[in-house]
Amino acid sequence: MNLGLQDRVVLVTGGAQGIGAATVRAFAEEGAKVVLVDRQVEAAAALAKERPAIHLIVGDLTEESLCTRAVNETVERFGQLDVLVNNAGVNDSVGLEASPAQFMASLRLNLLPAYTLTHLARPHLIARRGAVINLSSKVASTGQGRTSGYAAAKGALNALTREWALALGAHGVRVNCVVPAECDSDQYRRWFASQPDPEVARARVAALVPFERRLTRPEEVADAIVWLASSRASHLTGQFLFVDGGYTHLDRAATSAHQW
Repeated sequence: MNLGLQDRVVLVTGGAQGIGAATVRAFAEEGAKVVLVDRQVEAAAALAKERPAIHLIVGDLTEESLCTRAVNETVERFGQLDVLVNNAGVNDSVGLEASPAQFMASLRLNLLPAYTLTHLARPHLIARRGAVINLSSKVASTGQGRTSGYAAAKGALNALTREWALALGAHGVRVNCVVPAECDSDQYRRWFASQPDPEVARARVAALVPFERRLTRPEEVADAIVWLASSRASHLTGQFLFVDGGYTHLDRAATSAHQW
């Protein structure tokens, strides 16, 4: 797309598969230097081998020491940090029947890394007048059932997007949020495969997406992330970009072909 991201330094969490991997590739294609942080060793290593501009850090982002290492190693290796993409997280099905300890563990997994990394990256992002892109989920707006922990974490991340946009805006740092819904991710594919009839399960989910009745491709989400990180979105901050085929805001009961 030639978005002017040549030699910009980007830190992407949860970048080994799905939206994260598509994001790493999209930034690399724009000429950015990408630091990929993930705990999935094999998938992350395979992706890092694709391009010399991808630097891999493996570890558990719920540990503050790993977050510190990720930021410090990025700056030491490349001399700067321009963009932070808080993508790491998983819908862990921690519902209302789960214990308070399980609920807090879900928040630790799905919310704490984003706060810790943004806190640690703050001075470096200010120095570069950089950008933060958070990855949320439609569950924060629609609910889903059996996902109290994940929904709470993503709802909090939505709130922090606006809070950080104000806190960092005076320093020239933009903060925005991308919100997918039914995305054709590795996690979703595994879930489809676990169903009695994977194709039927997939078709049922796809039928809920108003636009084109299909799952969003990870690359479509990645394109939005890369654009938000670029100067093409230079006066956009504190905003939510729903890349979901209309799932969150349009009437999913409207199935008549003539409406599209």
